[in-house]
Amino acid sequence: MSQLHEEHFDVLTSSGQKTGFSKPRGAVHRDGDYHRAVHVWIFAESTQQLLLQKRADCKDSWPGLWDISSAGHISAGDSSLITARRELQEELGLTLPKDAFELLFVFLQQSVTNNGTFINNEFDDVYLVTTVAPIPLEAFTLQESEVSAVKYISIEEYKQAVQQDPQYVPYSIDGQYGQLFDIIFKRYQFNVEARSVHIQKKLNRYAHISLGVELTCLTEEDKEALILIIHAARMMDDIFHEQVWYSNPSLREWLKGRAQMSELDKLKWIYYSINKSPWSCLDENEAFLTTADSAIKLVPEATKPIAGWKGIEYKAAFPLRKPPGANFYPPDMDKMEFSLWTKELSGDEKQDPAGFFSVIKRNSDCSNNVSSSASNLYSIPYSQEYSSFLTKASELLHRAGDLTSSPGLKRLLHSKADAFLSNDYYDSDIAWMELDSKVDVTIGPYETYEDELFGYKATFEAFIGIRDDNATAQVKLFGDNLQVLEQNLPMDTIYKSSEVISAPIRVVQLVYNSGDVKGPQTVAFNLPNDERIVKDRGTSMVMLKNVSEAKFKLILQPIADVCIIKEQQELVDFDSFFTHTICHECCHGIGPHTITLPSGQKSTVRLELQELHSALEEAKADIVGLWALKFLIDKGLLPMSLVKSMYVSFLAGCFRSVRFGLQEAHGKGQALQFNWLFEKEAFVLHPDETFSVDFDKIEDAVESLSRVILTTQAKGDKDAAQQLLANYCVMTKPLKVALEKLEMVQVPVDIAPEFPVVNKLLQK
Repeated sequence: MSQLHEEHFDVLTSSGQKTGFSKPRGAVHRDGDYHRAVHVWIFAESTQQLLLQKRADCKDSWPGLWDISSAGHISAGDSSLITARRELQEELGLTLPKDAFELLFVFLQQSVTNNGTFINNEFDDVYLVTTVAPIPLEAFTLQESEVSAVKYISIEEYKQAVQQDPQYVPYSIDGQYGQLFDIIFKRYQFNVEARSVHIQKKLNRYAHISLGVELTCLTEEDKEALILIIHAARMMDDIFHEQVWYSNPSLREWLKGRAQMSELDKLKWIYYSINKSPWSCLDENEAFLTTADSAIKLVPEATKPIAGWKGIEYKAAFPLRKPPGANFYPPDMDKMEFSLWTKELSGDEKQDPAGFFSVIKRNSDCSNNVSSSASNLYSIPYSQEYSSFLTKASELLHRAGDLTSSPGLKRLLHSKADAFLSNDYYDSDIAWMELDSKVDVTIGPYETYEDELFGYKATFEAFIGIRDDNATAQVKLFGDNLQVLEQNLPMDTIYKSSEVISAPIRVVQLVYNSGDVKGPQTVAFNLPNDERIVKDRGTSMVMLKNVSEAKFKLILQPIADVCIIKEQQELVDFDSFFTHTICHECCHGIGPHTITLPSGQKSTVRLELQELHSALEEAKADIVGLWALKFLIDKGLLPMSLVKSMYVSFLAGCFRSVRFGLQEAHGKGQALQFNWLFEKEAFVLHPDETFSVDFDKIEDAVESLSRVILTTQAKGDKDAAQQLLANYCVMTKPLKVALEKLEMVQVPVDIAPEFPVVNKLLQK
């Protein structure tokens, strides 16, 4: 091959990041440049065997030796998964969909061969394809220039051979590559009873509770509308499962269909239903299922036809680690690729990729043509990506809108139905903010927590409730004082807005929720997140009072009994807990949102802080909410009796939220606050391992952290945000002391609500 046509590789740093440069293959191996490749292992579940290929004698490294099922370098500009699929097709004649490939791990392979002329510093993405049974050897079509033969071999036999037999390409199984064997062995050598106990223990962290709601206040027409709204809300679940990961819907159906087959299958399904994915929310998103638990799929035409063989049956794969980009971006897309792509866009095209309501895909993913280039990212609107669900949901909401007699609800339902099809949610979000109806409906794409790559993409969710008129009237105070709070925030005046709009607050009794309500249940939300609306109209807030009451009774009160010093336990009360929750949500609406960068360029906090935004915003709302309560008390707008109880209730609440895990935005934010306040000696740990608030130090500590977070947001300073989270978002010894005590007495971490009212409605 001439130098002109020689394959080029992206040159990487020693930590595996792209440098932005590429070089010819020969030069990369001559100079020892870091580059990337893929390893694809085919594993037959029924026989516990790996497929090996024999490298062609003409290969420039390890000629004629037995090696990985399929492997190859990632060419410059190409992606990992596309390369894995392409290599399997070219070398073995196998064409498999992307959900057959499970990314196990990445390891650095370093070696020098051919008398020092071939230097290999290679980051390898290791994929596993799990088939139910071995693929017949005659089904393969071998690429003669690469592969001379294939065979299956038991894992144990291969593990021995790769260390001792000169006919096999050597790998150090004591190093990083040994993970391959450890993962497979652990996956299939388990005790059913022990695994059932393990999942049951995870389930026990949730207190199951029925949330009853009185519907006698509704007209018959509104009850009929409510049934249609609930049906539409259920479709938000379907969309959300797809947003989490592309093989998640098939896993969901598989587990549901097998739920009655055994006690273990039942437990898998129940715990999956809480997490809505194979990753456990309360365990730093650690996988509690493996691909061995997943759905079996058939690909009849993956290979050349073999008489009497129906084709490849494989397990729909999901990675051990939850993908930071969820299913909003190609799974192997990195930030540099996204950045290079968006730089090429012009005008309005630049806005959409970072917008709330679009999915980023590759042209090459549109078909099984895995030989095409992996580049050419493009954006597709939610209205198109989820059209099958959104079209039905739109029809249901229009029908519900025709039924209801409430003008506000009618307007919301019709405008939201239109938004599902147009992908323009502005008018429907305004209608939601102005909703004045006994039936309270929040439905659509809102929160961006699931997008841990950039924090751009919104997930679908639904909250259906009945408005509590008395409680709603009582909380009007907070919305009326937002502008006053903004002007007195502990940050430089230059960063303060003069246009903060009072946030309407609605208190509801939750009837049903769906979509992005996995793991820990929210007690309130402040929406919309669209900075255009926040700037023009402010935000609106919904408080879920029956959820708050359940959490206080089943979780916060028991936490206080265990973790708070006896003299301060009586200060933990529901009013303080609920009042701070209200103030937390209000404080999402104040502070920096649309900002001016030092360069003079207009931007938003979300765009500048990217994946760090959610955790810092939750911490801001919490700590500034505490500051705001004290401010309102000092102004005589809230009773002085709240001062001590709000601080102690907040301390107990820290332990509640940190138990969600430090991978979750609320847990991260709470760890940051607790560790800061503990460092400032506002929180005190006693010899009996209980905690108390130092009332002489808490006010200054709260104000200092509020100032740091608000200023970091106002400057759009991602480096400062990164440093703040790195320093304080850690599981310190005091936090461990509290969490270990709660584990010993088995205080629930959160609630798993059930909605009996919905079942009664739907039965009618």
